[in-house]
Amino acid sequence: MDYGQFFIFAGVGLLAQLVDGALGMAYGLVSNSILLALGLPPAVASATVHAAEVFTTGVSGASHAWFGNVRWRLFWQLAIPGAVGGVIGALFLANVPGETIRPFVNAYLLILGTMVLLRAFGKRLSRHQVQHSGVLGFFAGLLDAIGGGGWGPLATSTLIARGGSVRSTIGSVNAAEFVVTVSVSATLVMHVGVGHWPIVLGLLCGGVIAAPFAAWLVRHLPERAMMAAVGSLIVLISLGQLARQWW
Repeated sequence: MDYGQFFIFAGVGLLAQLVDGALGMAYGLVSNSILLALGLPPAVASATVHAAEVFTTGVSGASHAWFGNVRWRLFWQLAIPGAVGGVIGALFLANVPGETIRPFVNAYLLILGTMVLLRAFGKRLSRHQVQHSGVLGFFAGLLDAIGGGGWGPLATSTLIARGGSVRSTIGSVNAAEFVVTVSVSATLVMHVGVGHWPIVLGLLCGGVIAAPFAAWLVRHLPERAMMAAVGSLIVLISLGQLARQWW
């Protein structure tokens, strides 16, 4: 094992989990943005992030189920279409040359980073119940696979902004994310493999170490300040990558 690489990505995983624990989203976004910035092909970056997330999302989903935070009807409405969308997105990602799709992935991350920034400044969608959770789940899974992250910002933000209960929405989305992550990870591993195990283990170990600190942070740091910091980080990384590809 390349121990230097392991410790670098343990730091990335720690940072990403601190962010995710404080906001309930963005582990995949932060991790994938950094991996792309370091030069990994989009398919490999997504496979690496999702392989690490299998464990973290499993623990998170089980915890929410244990504490009664999962609304099971919503869980199934999100999980099954989300898994289908995730597999389609993973197949698309695995069969398109990395340099061809890289600008689009970075543009997608830029949009999501902007969405996080808008949330930080109090912008919300209209307060109407989401009528088609399955459609939301499908597109969230599709874009999560292609972009290496985005399930939480799309699914959680949309459901909460349109009137969903915070507790049951976060619990149900987190539990459904495990199903989507397993589907995406299995598809990508079969097609592109995971040849960066030091990165996977680093992201995983960093995330596990950070989990209790994240639980503490969520009680002490202003949510809007954290969102603004995360959104700015993702936007800056994405803009830098797009500028490097264009010029």
